[in-house]
Amino acid sequence: MNNMPIQSVTADQTAPLATNKVIRNTYTLLSMTLLFSALTAGFSMMLNLPHPGLLLTLAGYFGLLLLTAKFRNSSLGLAFVFSLTGFMGYTLGPILNAYMAMPNGGQIVMTAMGATGAIFLSLSGYALSTRKDFSFMGSFLAVGILVAFFAGLAAVFFEISGLSVAVSSMFILLMAGLILYETSNIIHGGETNYIMATVTLYVSIFNLFTSLLHLIGFMNSDE
Repeated sequence: MNNMPIQSVTADQTAPLATNKVIRNTYTLLSMTLLFSALTAGFSMMLNLPHPGLLLTLAGYFGLLLLTAKFRNSSLGLAFVFSLTGFMGYTLGPILNAYMAMPNGGQIVMTAMGATGAIFLSLSGYALSTRKDFSFMGSFLAVGILVAFFAGLAAVFFEISGLSVAVSSMFILLMAGLILYETSNIIHGGETNYIMATVTLYVSIFNLFTSLLHLIGFMNSDE
């Protein structure tokens, strides 16, 4: 009888501690993967490496993503996280080189980077401070990302620039929503694995940056 209140208090205290640990580990690993991805992008730019192409990029991304998910509860999961983010950084290098070759290319890249950082920090900060539950966005985001993904493939294969710009705009909104959703998911215990939380936030930031880069670059080309 006397043990029941103690167990209740312990359980109430353990949940916030576990959540705080996931948040701390997630943002620590996210910072490390973003830095590693930036380094691989820098090397890719410096060596002027060619882009691997759409099919190889998709195969590498989904393959490494599946391996990360499979080994998310082991040290191998960390290795695959860095493999995934390093690979994505490599694919980003040739894209950045292409934009840097444009008039005002450096300004375009820095504007996209600054906007990405501002959006991520604002949205994640809002979710962390208000602790609002954004789980209701899950189904909408899943459908929206799937539609945007296939629309993006159609824009590439059929070379429809207008659709490509529309897809970039869609991805900006969807990735902003995904940042709110995943941060809320961590706070409310929906995501307890910091490796998978890191991957979701990294992918959100990566897609947000590349979409902003494309949109700003398109707007700059019309000026």
